[in-house]
Amino acid sequence: MVKTDAHLRAACPSDNLSRRGLPNQRAALKKKAFTLLWFILFLGSICPLAQAGSIRVYFSPHGGCTDAILSEINQAKTEILLQAYSFTSKPIAQALIRAQKRGVRISAVLDKSNRSQKYSAATFLKNMGIPVFIDDKHAIAHNKIMIIDNRVVITGSFNFTAAAENKNAENLLILDDLPDLTRAYRENFQNHLRHATSYPGLEE
Repeated sequence: MVKTDAHLRAACPSDNLSRRGLPNQRAALKKKAFTLLWFILFLGSICPLAQAGSIRVYFSPHGGCTDAILSEINQAKTEILLQAYSFTSKPIAQALIRAQKRGVRISAVLDKSNRSQKYSAATFLKNMGIPVFIDDKHAIAHNKIMIIDNRVVITGSFNFTAAAENKNAENLLILDDLPDLTRAYRENFQNHLRHATSYPGLEE
């Protein structure tokens, strides 16, 4: 007796069932793929970091944080907005002066601890013609931020000091070409600038 395809399918019911289940499996896979695609598109629409851009991270001590900051300042073309708690780094202060001489507009908002009788970076910047403001509306103005050319944001725990570079365990982030993030940091800077007071320099 010659077995037909019908006989073979009858003799192997499990195989027959799996064949009949293939369309359902394909449909389920298509549904999963569609759901995943929708989820990716949804994330792309709500996450600012999904924009094109780059994020670089540095650590201290001796992790290249100061050099990374100097590199960004040296490339500045139009504007640097600075917020700092402790600012005593001579290389960073000198880089800001060089940028100002190239025509870069610079504004600094510093913590009230910089308004001291000793000669500080606030005094140095003020004497070099850079507008310096003191944010004394908080227990501590603890931001460590630079916004360069409305494109690069430098932030993290890293104070602009020699100790942060050589002794402390710190982190530094350089965020490049992330417009929504840059806008948020710029708005934050302006909010603090509005209630800060102009630093007059040391009284003689």
